[in-house]
Amino acid sequence: MNTAKTFARSPCAVANSLDILGDKWSLLVVRDMLHGKRTYGELALSPERIPTNILAERLKRLESAGIITSTPYQERPVRYAYTLTAKGSALGDVLLAFVRWGKQHIPGTVALNQAPAGGEGGASATKSRRRRTKRAG
Repeated sequence: MNTAKTFARSPCAVANSLDILGDKWSLLVVRDMLHGKRTYGELALSPERIPTNILAERLKRLESAGIITSTPYQERPVRYAYTLTAKGSALGDVLLAFVRWGKQHIPGTVALNQAPAGGEGGASATKSRRRRTKRAG
């Protein structure tokens, strides 16, 4: 029995991981889920403001790759709660490596829930701006 898999580009682990997660949004969705976001609405409020059509497509892609699962929590209209699978949760180590690298090599960057040294920024600053914008609008 032949168990060899056919790969899109090569059997390289990096290339195949990038085929699943190598766009600019997928790891941010995983990041938000690692921080407790579960619904489409919560994920849409990401500080990076992922366009809703892209969010919907990424959720489908992540689910088909076995990184997340969806469970309906409302019937009319049908709405889903998303959870990371064990495979998806294992990406936490990958994201921590990105955080460490970014903080070391890109001045002013922070982890999602931290402000940069010397001032307000990051996610908390974005949330404050949104609150001010919503009140003003």
